[in-house]
Amino acid sequence: MKDIVETLQAGAGKQFINLSAGNPLILPEVEQLWRDCTTELLASSEYGEVVCRYGSSQGYAYLIETIASDFNRRYGLDLNNNNILITPGSQSLYFCAANAFGGLTTNGGIKQIVLPLSPDYTGYGGICLFQDALVAYKPTLDVEEEAHTFKYRPDFSQLSITERTGCIIFSRPSNPTGNILTDNEVGKITALASPYNIPVLIDSAYAPPFPALNYTDMKPVFGDNVIHCMSLSKVGLPGERIGIAIGSSRLIQVLESFQTNLCIHSSRYGQAIAANAISSGALANISEQFIRPFYQKKFTMLEDSLNSAMPKNLPWFLHRGEGAIFAWLWFKDLPITDYQLYQQLKKVGLIVVPGSTFFPGLREEWQHKQQCLRISLTGSNEEIAKGMKLLAAVVQTVYQLSS
Repeated sequence: MKDIVETLQAGAGKQFINLSAGNPLILPEVEQLWRDCTTELLASSEYGEVVCRYGSSQGYAYLIETIASDFNRRYGLDLNNNNILITPGSQSLYFCAANAFGGLTTNGGIKQIVLPLSPDYTGYGGICLFQDALVAYKPTLDVEEEAHTFKYRPDFSQLSITERTGCIIFSRPSNPTGNILTDNEVGKITALASPYNIPVLIDSAYAPPFPALNYTDMKPVFGDNVIHCMSLSKVGLPGERIGIAIGSSRLIQVLESFQTNLCIHSSRYGQAIAANAISSGALANISEQFIRPFYQKKFTMLEDSLNSAMPKNLPWFLHRGEGAIFAWLWFKDLPITDYQLYQQLKKVGLIVVPGSTFFPGLREEWQHKQQCLRISLTGSNEEIAKGMKLLAAVVQTVYQLSS
């Protein structure tokens, strides 16, 4: 990402199509929601208490109560306030969990942080103070040759969960691939962890009920050893750093204690306006009516552009678009590395993200790691269509030169 920023800054007037961003677009309806919630907070007698005073490390009480009520009604749960923790973004939540449940133990051993399906979110690569503790597993691939599509699946014949495992983390829907693990796959992972009381953190930053960036049917999974992890970044509050953890009180208490020492608590202003948006039902409605359709149409646009521009005789494969705000492309037998392809695309004015950065913890050699690209859906329709034409032309040249 540093190279991308430097490229854009040093462009000297050159126009780039930037399809690298993970920053959500500012949708008018979403911005207006947060303006309305801010106006409501400013007019409230709670304003001073929210902004001018410290609060509980667990989070703003009204937000916690609102989440418990909403999820109990929506999913038939029996949550109380002790089952919920508000964190300063979900990244800090994974840092707390990785080092509270995994990493160095009191007897000098190492508890592993397991990523059961690689590739996955690149940010997991920096959450553990002891890098040797992070272990990822290679997936199996379901490939549809004629359709030029594929899907990653966990390889349960290889996945190892033992007493040496501290916690398990995966994103659902996935950043970077848009993959959604099935209920059955999630159930198998939690069942493997259960005998050892291992926490399973499900990164639901793109999941329903908000931002609801799932394009196929899915429901959040809960359980005694599951920590359901959410973020409000993709519903228009990335600057406020609001993460949410939902789980058993024994696991939430551990994370709260860690957080108290780390940062006291998350932004109270962000928590307060989020509470208003959730309690009114507006946040879930905005997610379903505006955020999801907007990005789903972007994926369809990208898919159609690729099918139109990419030569049918080349071994390119688009991961099934099941959710999130990215597309993931695999170029089988790519004659150059993903980073070299990224550099060539920059020369024609297209910026994407090399895929090899999304395999944290996967130590074994695997050519596939250098054959993928992540493409953001945050560009305009025109940028996406033109970008896929540029991509197709460069990739075709790369394969032709190798033969």
